[in-house]
Amino acid sequence: MKAARFDYLRAGHVAEALAALANTEGAKLLAGGQSLGPMLNLRLVRPALLVDVSRLEALQQLEDVGRAWRVGAGVSHARLEDMSGRLPGGEMLCEVAAAIAYRSVRNRGTIGGSLAHADPAADWPVALAALGASVNIRGPTPRSTLVERFIEGAFTTTLAASEIIETIDVPKLSRGGRYGFYKFCRKTGEFAEASAAAVFDPETGVARIFLGSLRGVPQPLTSLAQDVAKHGRSAASPEAVTQALTQTVGDLDAVERAMAAAAVTRALMRVFAP
Repeated sequence: MKAARFDYLRAGHVAEALAALANTEGAKLLAGGQSLGPMLNLRLVRPALLVDVSRLEALQQLEDVGRAWRVGAGVSHARLEDMSGRLPGGEMLCEVAAAIAYRSVRNRGTIGGSLAHADPAADWPVALAALGASVNIRGPTPRSTLVERFIEGAFTTTLAASEIIETIDVPKLSRGGRYGFYKFCRKTGEFAEASAAAVFDPETGVARIFLGSLRGVPQPLTSLAQDVAKHGRSAASPEAVTQALTQTVGDLDAVERAMAAAAVTRALMRVFAP
């Protein structure tokens, strides 16, 4: 099947892209196109106008802003993967990026596009939620919101039709910070059946564990994270993980519960790894 007919605009700058979104009902942004492309071909989406922002320099920045890394929405997964060893305090970004799909997908797919698409099985929503990242949005009224508040459900975000993700601010971890990310896939490169991300930093008091993939939004396991931060490995027992899952997402079926418990446990094992 081929895409339905649409008009095309390659925006020269962010303001032009925003103007096109504001003036054309049914306009869609195109960045990496790794999700939108197949949806166009299957006619799951039929935009009146496709606004190409893939070459906008303003969306390609990767900047040290002190306590955080500011990542442009148009930065590809591959670029983050290739920054391994050069993002002090942002090492988790490189590891998560390197495990996304295949290199050909990572070459084109973008971090901002993944967040805007909000696929429950994607890696960035759960990883960035655990890192405490914020989404910086350009539109009629510029605003910033935490990733965990930005995603409202499966394929649903707070992003308005007249807005665009410009950058993502990812807080740096201190030298004592620890993290773990794990996902179950049927085979390498496929979307996750279950995933989990855990971030702990005693210097800043950060303690977060999020469960991904099994529900529309990343699910915070707040009590478990606090117990692990306070008591260490002993608080990450199978019983404690199961109890935390029951309290937070008690409607999981037996298979989902087993996958969720394993994903969380393995993410925590990476936190405690020497």
